[in-house]
Amino acid sequence: MLPHLTRPVRRSAVAAGAVLALLVAGCGGEPPPRPTPAQGGADASAPPLPPVFYVDPANPADEQATRWEAEGRTADAAALRRIGSRPSAKWLTGGPVEVRDEVAAFLDQATIAGQMPVLVVHNVPQRDCGRRGTGGAESAADYQRWIRDLASGVAGRPVTVVLEPGAVPDAVEGCVRDVDGRLALLRDAVTVLRSTGSARVYLDAGHPAWISDVARLAAALGRAGIADADGFALNVANFVRTEENVRYGHRISEALGGDTRFVIDTSRNGNGPYRGATVGGAPSWCNPPGRVLGEEPTADPGHARVDALLWIKYPGESDGACRPGEPESGVWWPEYALDLARRAG
Repeated sequence: MLPHLTRPVRRSAVAAGAVLALLVAGCGGEPPPRPTPAQGGADASAPPLPPVFYVDPANPADEQATRWEAEGRTADAAALRRIGSRPSAKWLTGGPVEVRDEVAAFLDQATIAGQMPVLVVHNVPQRDCGRRGTGGAESAADYQRWIRDLASGVAGRPVTVVLEPGAVPDAVEGCVRDVDGRLALLRDAVTVLRSTGSARVYLDAGHPAWISDVARLAAALGRAGIADADGFALNVANFVRTEENVRYGHRISEALGGDTRFVIDTSRNGNGPYRGATVGGAPSWCNPPGRVLGEEPTADPGHARVDALLWIKYPGESDGACRPGEPESGVWWPEYALDLARRAG
């Protein structure tokens, strides 16, 4: 679960390596080597975004729609296909599957389809700051190794990466134990991913209702390696309307010098955030009723400095078991997905 994510709402590679060496030395080990840079490494420009993002054919909405069609629920199935036929991101959160193999398999399929895959990297240590959710790598050294394994799975193929939802805003709020270590880990991750020569990397920057002090947020993004990334990401797993995110993104971009670009998660923001603080005895950021699918993913959003609108949070996956009968975080919830799709018209 990502409570703060769903609440309403270029330092040099040499410098990054030096800071991380100090960080990992405190963990009793040397930082793992970076992958060999491809065509210039972290300083090279990643390929431009293609017009079409990857639609994974093995997605829960399409699978559910097929089952409902067999049961005669043709109207409901058609509504769900509005989700299943749209591109969405794949989340990498650690676990039993080797991340290199997981990434390689996903990118293989996207390459065959001729589409741009989107990955969400969400495994930084203490990623949930002791709130409802749990998880993340056990240590800084474990995370570094995992990031390098992930990068090796890219193998020079185009990919868009949203890096660590909530990690920078949490650091700004001070809820992590080691803010300097957190930002150094993110800076290293940016460097490693950009060293593939083919990954576009967007550091997560929260959403307009989270961090109001844009100057502090921009400073943290700077320490986390934004100058070596392709930009930042907004509204991941949240409901804030696109136009508000565009205004907020411009403020962050101006604080970073005026030319930093960004992407926006529009998967569920078609009706904006739920206006109350709570609903049904639970926080209003958690599976709020009455929400709607947002604008479709596109690499041509028509907004200045906005590289893309993306469906980063998969519509229909639960935010958490916040009320009786609700699924755990990340579990597919067809009834909620159907409501999102029906309301979209």
